[in-house]
Amino acid sequence: MRQLPLVEQAMGRQALALLRQLDAACASAEDLEQAAIESFNQHPDAGIITSFPGLGLLTGARVLAEIGDDRSRFCDAKGLKAYAGAAPITRASGKTKSVTHRRVKNNRLNATGYTWAFSALTASPGARAHYDRRRDDGDRHAAAQRNLFGRLLGCLHRCLATGQHYDETIAFPDTTQKLPTAA
Repeated sequence: MRQLPLVEQAMGRQALALLRQLDAACASAEDLEQAAIESFNQHPDAGIITSFPGLGLLTGARVLAEIGDDRSRFCDAKGLKAYAGAAPITRASGKTKSVTHRRVKNNRLNATGYTWAFSALTASPGARAHYDRRRDDGDRHAAAQRNLFGRLLGCLHRCLATGQHYDETIAFPDTTQKLPTAA
């Protein structure tokens, strides 16, 4: 698949020009990443946010950017979950009841939440157990992951309101322990 020499030279120059543009875009993305991390690390809530399993510096910065740092914005965790799209919509009319996911939500926070919940599956045994329990109860992957995201958002709201770091034993208490039975 050879071309005329002039055409090959032109295509080679075009490829080199595209590679220079790609290099510039990659360098800009790396600069933006460093600036976001530096700004996020200066925020007083950065330690609380990154204490959560599955939330690194960039994902934590995105979560903080989307929910903001005004504590009066969401008076309870339900409002935050609805804003993020993690709370389901229940419609009931007479004998009919329908539970669906939200279509009107903050799409950037919602997308970040799915990444967060997916990462938390490997970083947190409690999150994994919660996800598996939802799957065993009949939820599909997306619904179980959305429910886990909602659970993590509730924990985040509580931790930010109280100024505490994430604690696995409080977020996902071990429910598999059985009470001692009398012999």
